Amino acid sequence: MDIAFLGLGTMGAPMARNLLKAGHTVHVWNRSPQAREALLQDGAHACDAPLDAAVAPVVLSMLADDAAVAEVIVDSGLLDALPEGAVHVNLATVSVAYARALAERHAARGVDYVAAPVVGRVDVAAAGKLNILAGGKAAAIERVQPLLDVLGARTWRFGEAPEQANAVKLATNFCLASAIGTMAEASALVRGHAVAPADFLEMLTSTVFAAPAYQGYGGLIAREQYTPAGFKMTLGLKDVRLALTAGEATQVPMPLASTLRDGLLEGIAQGDGALDWAALAKVSARRAGQQ
Repeated sequence: MDIAFLGLGTMGAPMARNLLKAGHTVHVWNRSPQAREALLQDGAHACDAPLDAAVAPVVLSMLADDAAVAEVIVDSGLLDALPEGAVHVNLATVSVAYARALAERHAARGVDYVAAPVVGRVDVAAAGKLNILAGGKAAAIERVQPLLDVLGARTWRFGEAPEQANAVKLATNFCLASAIGTMAEASALVRGHAVAPADFLEMLTSTVFAAPAYQGYGGLIAREQYTPAGFKMTLGLKDVRLALTAGEATQVPMPLASTLRDGLLEGIAQGDGALDWAALAKVSARRAGQQ
């Protein structure tokens, strides 16, 4: 399949590489051209500007937030340049409101829009084992399913409205933030009683919370391994804020999300914004006078 991939950050680069390995023709663009060099050596074709991606009938993007998507997909003129019948797959986490607006804008241009935010860290992306949360017209998803099968272990479909997939992704990230925040405070609690957090977390993630999210983030907290960041604290704050906004739009109170937002904001204020969001454990330790 002839495709374009925009956004070659820590998640985007391994995803684009997997599509290349699967035999697809991949045109790549990134804000900093250096990020695409390794992919060009592997056989990718260079796009010097987002608008150049209109050469492909299928465009995938993995961009940071609403503003980045607006700049790269809309403001650049790419959406207007795509031919009728093209499809854009947005793999990033954006707000529910902007996902809805993007769907309307794509429909007006005769371009299919599929929201397909992903669940998984960088190592999972590199292994092609992501979980993909898809929303959009069934026919459009079917068209790009061979690509999603390369990127993920499973595609979960959540309705014909793209924004439904984004609501699910924000709810998922809220649950991850809650797990991290809980382990962070619990680690401070046992440390306060002279128990090593690493010993506590090994027990916890081997018994009552023997699940990948707890094991992965619990391990980071136990080792105090917050760099390199798989998911920065600043991005965690963005997603928790988006979850709160989505809740407010439908009169869903989310008091736990408000607490997590404050903790992430506190960590960023203390200079930890570039650390993995598992560094919420630093916030809890600091509050307890342990750091």
